[in-house]
Amino acid sequence: MKLNGAQILVQSLKNEGVDLIFGYPGGAVLHIYDALDAQDDIKHILVRHEQGATHAADGYARTSGKTGVVLVTSGPGITNAVTGIATAHMDSIPMVVISGQVPSALIGNDAFQEVDAVGITRSCVKHNFLIKDINQISSTIKKAFHIASTGRPGPVLIDIPKDITIEQIDEPAYADAINMRSYQPVVDAEPEKITKAAELILSAKQPIIYAGGGCVIGNADQELREFTRELGFPITLTLMGLGAYPAKDELFIGMLGMHGTYEANMSMHDSDCVIAVGARFDDRITANISKFCPTAKIIHIDIDPSSIGKNVAVDVPLVGEVKSVLQDLIQALKGKKTADISAWWSQINEWRSIDSLAYQTKEGVIKPQTVIETLYEVTKGEAIVTSDVGQHQMWAAQYYHFNEPRRWINSGGLGTMGFGLPAAMGAKLADPDRDVACVTGEGSIQMMLQELSTMLQYNTPVKIINLNNGYLGMVRQWQEFFYEKRYAMSYMEALPDFVKLAESYGHIGIKVEKEADLKPALIEAFKLKDRTVFLDIITDPNENVFPMIPSGAGHNEMLLAGRDDMASTNDEGLNLV
Repeated sequence: MKLNGAQILVQSLKNEGVDLIFGYPGGAVLHIYDALDAQDDIKHILVRHEQGATHAADGYARTSGKTGVVLVTSGPGITNAVTGIATAHMDSIPMVVISGQVPSALIGNDAFQEVDAVGITRSCVKHNFLIKDINQISSTIKKAFHIASTGRPGPVLIDIPKDITIEQIDEPAYADAINMRSYQPVVDAEPEKITKAAELILSAKQPIIYAGGGCVIGNADQELREFTRELGFPITLTLMGLGAYPAKDELFIGMLGMHGTYEANMSMHDSDCVIAVGARFDDRITANISKFCPTAKIIHIDIDPSSIGKNVAVDVPLVGEVKSVLQDLIQALKGKKTADISAWWSQINEWRSIDSLAYQTKEGVIKPQTVIETLYEVTKGEAIVTSDVGQHQMWAAQYYHFNEPRRWINSGGLGTMGFGLPAAMGAKLADPDRDVACVTGEGSIQMMLQELSTMLQYNTPVKIINLNNGYLGMVRQWQEFFYEKRYAMSYMEALPDFVKLAESYGHIGIKVEKEADLKPALIEAFKLKDRTVFLDIITDPNENVFPMIPSGAGHNEMLLAGRDDMASTNDEGLNLV
């Protein structure tokens, strides 16, 4: 039977187990849309903007562990998608993006809606393809899904000219497996490196486990828990790693980095052995690299060899899948005795006693930290939480205690405002029986607000927690600390009535202005299982995120909120420790 290129493409997606595509049609992909309409196995979610498609596919992938799939047209279709592609690339999220292209004969002629999709995306994808022959379609799809989901995951672009989707050939066979000579990710670390790492771990007197998003993406949370508990070592997590180890466990000393806890950052600074597991030592974690871990030997476990030694010098590199490497380390350490670290734990508990996440309440004002704590209480910590980027993101990370992986969905590497709402939609489609909350701010939510329409059409009820302080909060915070309170263009004027706006999209809106109304409003929202509820919560416009490592400082030079038991504070109530 003869099939056209579009039909071959759709059949190839079915062969890869795809059941959901996020996309937006246009001239260059109409044959693909026609082929999608003729079948029932793959459901298509029609977003309102191509950036929304990529973020929704991203949220779906992070929640489900599957590869997200996006379909967009040529020209502005693919350029609109670039931000979401870059977001997935920075956070190592498996995604396949199919973009239409003008007919082959017109490529290079500046044809209507022509852009160089391969060139534009080259720096923000794991790999990309331009299909030049209908016979390449099925093999390219196979390669794309393999590349996207193995090794260090990431987005893969397939650009397909319109004429290739129209041409017909006999239905090709679809390969069961594929072998790419130039792409062979390492799974297992070298045995001698495992032995060397084990020796270093056993001799450490001030060790710390520093785990990141690779533990979540690599489904290594159970191995991480076994490894940590067997050793009895303190563990800290990155923003992307939250949930890989239970936040309520006594060995967990909080999130690390710019807005990490005092005890996590101090422990990192004073450690003599850092065991980095699926983390990449980015600048938000290391702070000033010249001051980073001055006395520590570093063991680095990562699937991506290019990440090892990239930012900090490493003593023992362990290249391989996090899950596999942890299993090998657990086996190598089994039955062996570690050094006495009781004095180290005494020091850590002393740092813990400072309670760096404490904050002062104020009568008549809703503190954003209180909102997140109440959200955790109402949902019992069982919700999937997505966020946008800014202060609200940090408060969600600090005060919503993630005890399981794939419950915390946020843009870590690229820091993309507008991510939270479409990601929440994707998460709800991936896990429809679980509550999904999108923690956002009045700045971020307006960047992808149109996806409220998509959410109504496809019945993806989420709860939107809008921490409305009238500012671009993180910008305002930096301006307060480092720009002598010159709040240049960070105040949000002419804000919409979010309640009416939500209602105009067919959803429920609730405005909360008093702390006494906060918990009842959240309870009511989460009772409405089949409705999207937009909670516009008016919060303290002057609240800042603490702790904070200023630019150029080390882990032991944190800004903490002022308190009586600290040595001295300046007139802003800050203490440089």
